[in-house]
Amino acid sequence: MGIKSFVPIQQELRQWSDRRKLIDKVVLPMMVFVYADPKERREVLTISTVSRFMVMRGESTPAVIPDEQMDRFRFMLNHSEESVSMVDVPLIHGEEVRVIKGPLKGLVGEFVTEGGKSKIVIRLNMLGCACVDIPLGYVEPIREKRG
Repeated sequence: MGIKSFVPIQQELRQWSDRRKLIDKVVLPMMVFVYADPKERREVLTISTVSRFMVMRGESTPAVIPDEQMDRFRFMLNHSEESVSMVDVPLIHGEEVRVIKGPLKGLVGEFVTEGGKSKIVIRLNMLGCACVDIPLGYVEPIREKRG
């Protein structure tokens, strides 16, 4: 099968009583993203370790996350120095911002504050939001130019 798949993994420093170690942590346990057309979707379901596709409530077709959202999610995972967390409750819509410095430079997302901390948020259809702490000075608002 030539189906593209993606498991969101992030390195995390773990502390034990006697040592510290960098480990790979799965961000969304028991979830694998697949990029597949309808025929390939049927093939995926024949794999013994696959139980089902995630679907929208009341529907039977697999949930689709737009490529742009997945690209931003991958970028966040690959470049963030802070731990990325998933929030399944909707956050209040924030202003759209672009990161202008630091390892996430170029990333576009929503700016929110939670518990006094600045965060950049990437929304993922059906899954909620991926968010990471970011200094206020690292982002600039994206405003449409009128003219």
